[in-house]
This record gives sequence, C-alpha cells and structure tokens, in this order.
Amino acid sequence: MNKNLVQELRWRGMIHDIMPGTEEHLSKEITTAYVGIDPTADSLHIGHLVSIMLLKHLQMAGHKPFALVGGATGMIGDPSFKAAERKLLTPEEVQHNVECIRQQLSRFLDFDNPVNGAEIVNNYDWMKDYLFLDFIRDVGKHITVNYMMTKDSVKKRLETGLSFTEFSYQLLQAFDFLTLYRTKGCRLQMGGSDQWGNITTGTELIRRMEGGEAFALTCPLITKADGTKFGKTEGGNVWLDASKTSPYKFYQFWLNCSDVDTARYIRIFTLFSREEVEELERQHSEAPERRVLQRALAKDITCRVHSEQDYETAVAASELLFGKGTTEQLNSLDRDTLLSVFDGVPQYTVSRSTLDAGVSLIDLAAEVGMFASKGEIRRELKQNSISVNKIKVGEDCRLTADNILSCGSILVQKGKKNYYLLNIVS
Repeated sequence: MNKNLVQELRWRGMIHDIMPGTEEHLSKEITTAYVGIDPTADSLHIGHLVSIMLLKHLQMAGHKPFALVGGATGMIGDPSFKAAERKLLTPEEVQHNVECIRQQLSRFLDFDNPVNGAEIVNNYDWMKDYLFLDFIRDVGKHITVNYMMTKDSVKKRLETGLSFTEFSYQLLQAFDFLTLYRTKGCRLQMGGSDQWGNITTGTELIRRMEGGEAFALTCPLITKADGTKFGKTEGGNVWLDASKTSPYKFYQFWLNCSDVDTARYIRIFTLFSREEVEELERQHSEAPERRVLQRALAKDITCRVHSEQDYETAVAASELLFGKGTTEQLNSLDRDTLLSVFDGVPQYTVSRSTLDAGVSLIDLAAEVGMFASKGEIRRELKQNSISVNKIKVGEDCRLTADNILSCGSILVQKGKKNYYLLNIVS
C-alpha cells in the first residue's frame, strides 16, 4: 500500500464519519470498498465527484475500488433527506443511464490494473430474479423496523410521508453491501454523509447474517460558503456530460468559485499533494486578484473530466469574452462553445445571400435592430469602438461571406463588453 488512506482523506477535509476500526483495517491489509451511484440521470454531475474521488484515493492507496451502479435501487429512489418521493424510472431508462455512467467513470478510475483494477457492478444483476417473498424471508427478518426507524433519513420524512417503497430502500442497500461482502470480499462502503444510516445498516446486516465485520466511511456533503447548494447554477446542475454542460461553462463554474470555497474544493476535487496545495495558497495570498487557486482548480478538473484540448478552448473562449483574444481563436470555436460563451447576448438572423452581395455594416446593423439608428452606429465607428470578429473596423466596413466564422456566425463588438451575434442562415 502506497499511503495511509484515512490520513490522506482527513487533511483534504473528506471525512465526516468513520466507523471505529476502519483506519486500522485499511492500514494493515488491501481492502475492497465500494461507492453506490443511483442512475437517476444519464450523466453524473459534479455532486457525484466527491464519491468518485473517494474511490480514486482508495485506489491510489493500493486498495480495490468498486462502483456500484444501482440499476435496481435506481428504480426506487433513495429517500435520504429528500423532501418528496422521486419519479420511478423504467428498466429501459435505468439501463440507458447505467451505460452512460459507466463511460464517465472510466475517466477517473483505472480499470486495467491487474492488482487493484476498478470494477463496476450493477445491483440489478442480483435483484432481478430475487422474489419478494424470498427477500423478506431471507433478509428482512434480520433487521427490525425499530432499528430502521432510528435512522435520521427516515425520521426526517415521517412528517411529510414515506412510502413503503422508499422505506425499503435502506434494506436493499444493506443487501447490496452483504452481496458484495460475500461475492467480492468487500469490507468497506463509502459515500456522502447522508448515506451514513444506509451504510451502517449494511454493516449491521453483515454482522447479523455472516458474523462478519465491515466498515463505513462518509464524506461531508459539499456546500458553498454563502449557503447556496453546491453544483447548481441558474441553468441547473453542472453535469460531466459535455452535451449537458459545455466544457466552457464547466470551466467557468470552477473559475468563478469564491476564495473560501476554492480553498476547500482544491483539496477535495484535485490530486494535488499537500505541498502543492500549500504553495498554490501562498501564491494566491500574495496576489488574490490573479486567482491562482481558481485557475489551478479549474484547469485540473476540466482536463480530467473533459480533455486538455477542451480546457485550452475554454481558456481561449474566456479571453474572447473579456476583451482579449484573436480572430484565430474565435474562428477555432465550435458552434456549441460559441453559443455557451455568448449566452445571453443579442442575436440576429442574417441571410447568406445578403452577405454574398456584400452589405454595409451601417445598413445591416440598422436593418436588424442592432443599434437604434444609423447615426448611432456611425458615431461608434468614428470613435473606433466597433470590432468585427475581434478586428477594429471603420465607417466603410462591408460584411461579406468572408466574414463568416467557421461556426456560421459573425461577432460584432462595441467597446469592451457589448457583443452582438449575427447568425447566418441559407
């Protein structure tokens, strides 16, 4: 084993609860551990990254990680600290989501290591043929209702109502732990702090049915310093799937984190060593305006979730938005990135035939309503404050097909912060 896992997680602020004996067990032998992920969507979001990083550190410490994708439990929905019951998914929806998540996990975990390669399991495989009567006879009798009612995740839902379907989730998750204990030698389950009740029910089921010892470790639920929910933007979740959250928006999320939040996030979401983090913090304290911590965090996590090329494109796009950048950089953006960068700016539709013949910028701007009048844009042009595709233009500017970017648009800019997007159609 390469390092003490618990010590590593502790300095990173990634331990909320840990069962007695867990650290000792991990320090003396290679351990198989798992994290459960319910496939309620066809992509993971950044809220899942904490659990994934737990598995990553586990594997780096020489232990063997399992990712349990809950094809069976995903058809029910975990009630833990939820205000209402989730929409139930069909088997086809669950299977589609499982396959998508499998692809995303492969960017974080080493599945090919012959010693401790990661594995993915799906609890639908062992639940699909398990009859209800057999389950309640074989498993249900070992955990009392009184024991299940003591869990905070259950008690908090009693006032608003808790269906039997949701109530049974705790027992199903416990059976997952028991199954992996029996078939894979799994001794540890990890997850968010809201999973503590479900995980410890699993260790109790293993003790009662097998006379075995199993362990639990949870990490804190990540929140923002201002009290708002981590991983949420005005547009919703920040997804790992580029089609749901563009690499540019993904990069911007991390770049715009507060200093207080970034100091926590850089420990949790990157693999920087303690010495590297402390050096970055020193540099940041000397010149906070340079946002050294945010830039390091955003680069590291964007490269790992997407790619280095996506990161470089996101940086180039950021420079374009904030007044820097070149025509070449602008021309290198694909349409999705361009629209992400200039989300919310005024957009106008222009016929390709108009540009084939050539058209005065003054006439076109007035025609589409970009400016209030020809006089206004003429004044801006005289003051040298208008750019087309990042190049300053004068009163005699004519737009032609040569001005169309590779993404099919033309970018007009007034001053440093005002942008207008001309979308060219046939």
